[in-house]
Amino acid sequence: MITIETLKQLNFTRMYTLGRLKQSSEAAWDTKPTGYNNNIRWNAGHIFVSMEVFVQKALGDYAPVHPEWIPLFVTGSNPDAWGENVPSNEELLTALQEQSARVVAALEGKLGTVLAEPMVIGPHSMETAEALVQFVVWHEGVHAGMIDGLNRVTGA
Repeated sequence: MITIETLKQLNFTRMYTLGRLKQSSEAAWDTKPTGYNNNIRWNAGHIFVSMEVFVQKALGDYAPVHPEWIPLFVTGSNPDAWGENVPSNEELLTALQEQSARVVAALEGKLGTVLAEPMVIGPHSMETAEALVQFVVWHEGVHAGMIDGLNRVTGA
């Protein structure tokens, strides 16, 4: 049975993520401590881009917002390779704040949508929009935890 609970979890997770980001000092956003692959800015952008990409996979007619950010924040990217066109803290915070309502509206009534092609990560296969959204909520929680850890390490 498909419920709206998945979308409630999406909103709850985003609230937590935004709380961690609002605790981050300006300087901490671009600090990459020893032993870390990325910084707070990368994690914030990665959360945004991942949600856009996964929702597009779930709903083929969904057009990602800020597609120009995808190369900056996709899995495997790194802030060491960035040029000058990196979104500011404010741009990322605004994008993240606006994203959840837009995504929830796009997904309402469509969680049962069967993916054109299952999304497979290792041994795990996701075949519906709801399964993909549940994954992206878990994924965001992982990166929100990284942001929290980076805040602690950088003294944010």
